[in-house]
Amino acid sequence: MNHYSETIIIGAGAAGLFCAAEIGQHGGEKITILDSGKKMGRKILMSGGGFCNFTNLDVSPSHYLSQNPHFVKSALARFTQWDFISLVCEYGIAYHEKADGQLFCDNSAQDIVDLLEDRCKKAKVDIQLRQQIDSVEPIENDPKVRFKVRANGVDWTCRNLVIATGGLSMPALGASPLGYKIAEQFAIPIIPPRASLVPFTYLENDKIFTALSGVSLRVNASVGHQVFRGDMLFTHRGLSGPAMLQISNYWQLNEPVHIDLLPDQSIADLITAQKAHSPNMQLKTALSQVLPKRLVELWIEHQRLTLGDKTLAQISKADLQSLTELIHQWQFHPNGTEGYRTAEVTLGGVDTQFISSKTMQANQVAGLYFIGEVLDVTGWLGGYNFQWAWSSAYACAKAIAESAI
Repeated sequence: MNHYSETIIIGAGAAGLFCAAEIGQHGGEKITILDSGKKMGRKILMSGGGFCNFTNLDVSPSHYLSQNPHFVKSALARFTQWDFISLVCEYGIAYHEKADGQLFCDNSAQDIVDLLEDRCKKAKVDIQLRQQIDSVEPIENDPKVRFKVRANGVDWTCRNLVIATGGLSMPALGASPLGYKIAEQFAIPIIPPRASLVPFTYLENDKIFTALSGVSLRVNASVGHQVFRGDMLFTHRGLSGPAMLQISNYWQLNEPVHIDLLPDQSIADLITAQKAHSPNMQLKTALSQVLPKRLVELWIEHQRLTLGDKTLAQISKADLQSLTELIHQWQFHPNGTEGYRTAEVTLGGVDTQFISSKTMQANQVAGLYFIGEVLDVTGWLGGYNFQWAWSSAYACAKAIAESAI
């Protein structure tokens, strides 16, 4: 038995659900979503600690990484953060702003899934879960039926096929390379994917820092010319927290991460000023006033700081230089990252040189579209990847609805 839908979307995540609803809103015909999971929007539900950082007040192309950096401009301009915020308000979803313009649901990420599900219901979208995709094949010489998708041994045919399968991050939530395989099947190259927005792991000689698991502090983290300010968290595996996740987008293997542990103050100036008032204070006491005490104690214990018992009066200019290097110029050499298991997104993906930035359609394959994280578009931490899901889905949906007219 063959099932026909005008449009089939593979993937019931943020991009797939939003695209389906938007096609329906714009007058598109029968729409079906096929997804391998037990429920829709799984990554939405666990994002932002269960509160879903659904967009950011400040969204621009500069917040995205791609081999083709201009690709994001059209979609982001045509469906902005304000458009999605309006939708959230229309549904009466309470939300709040955290640091740097990040917007989160007050109640639960379930509110965003409910919004998407309701819009899909209004658009009469057929959502088929627990559907294992066996194969995708082109159908030649028929503009109305261009693709055959086999799922759970059943054949589906469609005019438009939208790949919204996401990347490889969080395999426990069903991530797979299916979208990349479909692209390659149609001769569309893949920019090699890797885990991103991901914690770093320790080299053997840095495993002393496992004793600081749970300690956090505000830092500047930099790789090359890219700098991020934010919290850094010591874990039992490595360094995490927003600053580390952000810089992981730019980090390359065997490259150090430069970390300023006291970005808002000069340790040399602080010690010099303190020295004038309390010359007999021990250096470790002074440092513990501006840095986590456990960090200072660990440095002393493992002789990364050999000046701890000196009084401030005994601190020389050479000592101040050593302190400056230790605190403001830490070169952390990661062993690697925690990989896809904990990565929030995947860097790389479907090569956007082969995709229309206006419609998300493959340049050489009529009716084949790619949206969301499966593309070589990676946003910063802070709601940017969800905004890309909404914007790319909207561009695709509008193109499909217009092609049906």
